[in-house]
Amino acid sequence: MSRLDSFIRRMQAQRACLDSAAGLIEDVPGVVLELGLGNGRTYDHLRELFPGRRIIVFDREVRAHPDCIPDDADLFLGEFTEALPRVFEQVGKTVALAHADFGGGDADRVAATAKFLAERLAPMVVAGGVIASDQNIPADTWESLPLPDGISVGRYHLRRAVS
Repeated sequence: MSRLDSFIRRMQAQRACLDSAAGLIEDVPGVVLELGLGNGRTYDHLRELFPGRRIIVFDREVRAHPDCIPDDADLFLGEFTEALPRVFEQVGKTVALAHADFGGGDADRVAATAKFLAERLAPMVVAGGVIASDQNIPADTWESLPLPDGISVGRYHLRRAVS
């Protein structure tokens, strides 16, 4: 499969999982975390899915389309390692959805990021909250959820916080 075809399938999986997550957390109060603003496409989709929720976004630097940049109060710049603890101080355990898209070619970096995110997100996500990610982020307090129809296992990941 070409890299273009793989990218398209990943984006289709991402959209399907986020759309599914919207239904899963419909009755779960809390904020949405977007780990990686990038060009802002996913953030823009999240705004459509969750018009009444606060969406907090992280990235190293702003490179997004001007229409897809959150307000300063909802944008945390820097590394996840620095920004997530600051957000936890601000919002505590109020996260209904955390979305992370951080894959790359460096397997060691991806594994370290997944471990860090599992440790830092677990105390932030409310019971019933959902974690959607392009990489596997296992935590003892999360259960795996089935993927939407047509999404191959391992293409994307959905988990629900059980405590």
